[in-house]
This record gives sequence, C-alpha cells and structure tokens, in this order.
Amino acid sequence: QVQLVESGGGLVQPGGSLRLSCAASGRIFSIYAMGWHRQTPGKEREWVANIISGGRTNYVDSVKGRFTISRDNAENTLYLQMNSLKPEDTAVYYCYAVPRIGAPRIWGQGTQVNVSS
Repeated sequence: QVQLVESGGGLVQPGGSLRLSCAASGRIFSIYAMGWHRQTPGKEREWVANIISGGRTNYVDSVKGRFTISRDNAENTLYLQMNSLKPEDTAVYYCYAVPRIGAPRIWGQGTQVNVSS
C-alpha cells in the first residue's frame, strides 16, 4: 500500500510561488495516476491537476498556465509548482494516487497554502 506525505505549503504573497511535494512510501513508477486536489472551509474538495502514466497532464482551467505538475519516479515524489499565486488559491492541498484503473484513491494528509499580502 502506497502512503503519501505532502510538504511545501506555507504563506506567500500574491504573485509569488510555492512548490508542493508529495513523497510516496513505495515505488510510484507503476502507479497509474497521481494528482492534487484542494479544499477550502465550507467548500467541496476541488480537483486541481493530475499526471497519468506516460506523462500526460491535465489541469483545472483556473490554474492552467500557472501550475505545473510533475513526478520524479526515481525519487518517488510528485510535485506541484505553483506560480503567480492568487488569494483564491488559498486552500489545503491534498495529493492522491490511483494505483491502477478503477482502484480507489489513496490520499495524503494535506498541506496548507495561504496566499495573502
């Protein structure tokens, strides 16, 4: 069973950048897909981005051109590079893994991102 631990959150001013990391306890090269969601209080968890086995990436429209998702199979780590951050990006960010098609998602514990001046 893969376990996921996020890091890299924090406080940043609007227009700034952060890079989130998601370290997997096992080998991730065989995982079908990995990605990120985010959630703010009182709202449903929102899907942000994913990366599918083979390298195809997808993003929610609100982050296209600003966020970049990547995975380093050698380091067993998923990343989310976030540039040009906006206050509306403030949320708890959760990484997830889908071990194979149809399998339930495995979640990390989340990392808080605050964008504020």
